[in-house]
Amino acid sequence: MKRLVVFMALVLVLAAVSPAVVSQADSGYSYNYDFWGEEIHAPNPYAVKKALTHVELGLDKKLSKAQGLFVKDNLIYICDTGNNRIIVLEYADEEYKVKEIIESFEGAEINTFSSPSDIFVTDEYYFIADTENNRILKLTKDLKFVMDFTKPDDINFDQSITFLPSKLIVDGAERVFCLVKRVNKGIVKYENDGKFNGFVGATPVTYDLFDYIWKTWIASDAQADAMSDFVPTEYDNIAVDHDGFMYVVTTNFYEGSLIDGSVDPVRKLNSLGNDILIQNGDWVVVGDINWNDQGVYTGSSRIIDVTALDDGTYFALDRTRGRIFGYDDQGNILCCFGGNGNKDGYFRMPTAIEHMGHDLLVLDSQDAQLTIFTPTYYGKKIFSAIYEYQQGRYDKSADEWREVLMVNGNNELAYKGIGRALLRQNKYEEAMDYFKIKYDDDNYGDAFQLYRKQWVEDHVVLIFIIILLVLVVPLLIGRIKKVRWEVKAYENESKKNS
Repeated sequence: MKRLVVFMALVLVLAAVSPAVVSQADSGYSYNYDFWGEEIHAPNPYAVKKALTHVELGLDKKLSKAQGLFVKDNLIYICDTGNNRIIVLEYADEEYKVKEIIESFEGAEINTFSSPSDIFVTDEYYFIADTENNRILKLTKDLKFVMDFTKPDDINFDQSITFLPSKLIVDGAERVFCLVKRVNKGIVKYENDGKFNGFVGATPVTYDLFDYIWKTWIASDAQADAMSDFVPTEYDNIAVDHDGFMYVVTTNFYEGSLIDGSVDPVRKLNSLGNDILIQNGDWVVVGDINWNDQGVYTGSSRIIDVTALDDGTYFALDRTRGRIFGYDDQGNILCCFGGNGNKDGYFRMPTAIEHMGHDLLVLDSQDAQLTIFTPTYYGKKIFSAIYEYQQGRYDKSADEWREVLMVNGNNELAYKGIGRALLRQNKYEEAMDYFKIKYDDDNYGDAFQLYRKQWVEDHVVLIFIIILLVLVVPLLIGRIKKVRWEVKAYENESKKNS
């Protein structure tokens, strides 16, 4: 974050001179960013494991406008939105097979789906955003209707809005948090009994400074009324990690807000709705930090979904160019890969991302396909280095990062990872060397302070002796001079008397 504003300003200057800022990553599948914000090619962190269409799965028809994706244990749930059904896949013996197709249930007046767009599965229940039926369903695993969550009859909820729930998560107490189309007050919260309990985590209001000045001080009342109001932006998707923290994303922002830092496309919310996403990396969590405006795909990344792994890493899916961005729990970029296209590992209209272990699953609504990625040797080494560090095995973490460097000597996080591991082992001087290589001023400063403290502690006796000598020697010299002067004066006096 500390360098994004300056760098993006430079991008704008370059854009004014040339028709586009050319991205080096356009000619490569996987890349990362260096200290200066330049794209550098990197080994592939993931490889395509499977690309599943209706043909491979033996379905009677292909997926239609598929929107929702959920993974629980070895089961994958796909909301086949256009076909009004939910497909359940089972992963066993290295194969993905259809286990069940859910098209109806028992116990409700309307017992079929209409454009189901998301699903959340607990140990006992299915929670389904049945969008065009204006409800969220709660079903048992044997497809019995339990209850539904409908439009809140509350003054805080705009009654003129059609209730169209699009995305949802459920917490451990079975409280439902959902996103509703055209509702920008935040996440709609229901208690487990179906009672509406307000909104959570509304986005800060963002606006263009010129529009604000024009609307506030220059425009007439009629012109001001015709302009858009400055209101919070609407979320596009929601996810939850294993600790219960919510990740939300928005694609509704103007690109200038990425430069001035007034918008966070990815947010991590606590129970109070406050953003607690850590962004200690060189760059903020926005996907691509520069972009190429040549060709069909223009503009900044638009993060459409996030999935958070158990080790604190998370992956963001970019709708603009079909790329996947991996981050660690500190906001450092782990990897960037993917793109738009019709080859395996590329996408045309990605809509959702999930994970099964370290495997990533991406749903493409236009290609009607589910792509499963699995970590390569390079990717596994990165995850292993992070895991060993989290377990407190800093020497092993440093070894794993060194293995990463053997595959990719340009991996900046590897240098920082080794430095952090050495820091934890009290090897401050060695840590400083690694931080210095990659211009990591903050960590270098921390290591230097600790190194200085350690040096003082190791040399405290010598320091004491030096201080003592500095204080005592002048006194001794002065005393000696005084004695010599007194002796000489006595001798001179004795000569005179004789």
